Amino acid sequence: MSETFQVSATEHGVIRIFMVNLSADEATRFAENTDGATPAPISRALGVDELDHTYVELFALNSLDGVGLAGYLVEGLGVAEADVAPYRSRLNGISGHVLIVLSKAFGGRAATITPVAPLKWIGTYTEEGASVKFEPLPSKGAEGNVVSAPTKAPKSDARVGGMIAMYALIAMFALVGLMIWVAG
Repeated sequence: MSETFQVSATEHGVIRIFMVNLSADEATRFAENTDGATPAPISRALGVDELDHTYVELFALNSLDGVGLAGYLVEGLGVAEADVAPYRSRLNGISGHVLIVLSKAFGGRAATITPVAPLKWIGTYTEEGASVKFEPLPSKGAEGNVVSAPTKAPKSDARVGGMIAMYALIAMFALVGLMIWVAG
């Protein structure tokens, strides 16, 4: 009986690792999508219809010489060292090919993964997120109540009337000056 994994539409930062029991030539063909009409062999083996292969890695473990699968998870994929440490010897002891499926491969859609041969589930890990620290702000300016800015007082009726009278006098002065110039 194979394992079944649920992927939620909001899943983020989950890394699933599968051992691939294929030869090098078979692994190359396994990664290829021959036509757009049918799902790639990787998608079929995972039991999903749609998979963004940008976020799927299939590679030979001998390409990780000196680092190992555990080191790749920590240094390359951002899994916490504490999460990998209990399984380090088992992860580094695996040989052949491995398939790594990141959460983004499902494109924000919910899915059910039911892996079948040639895949065998190895483990599921999560990316180490930056820890959030809730500290008080260093500035005292961030404390207290927000006070709205003072508003300008509306202009008084006497002031408005005076402005109208002034503009009327200027207009009359210009009109009298124009009449004297035309008559003169």
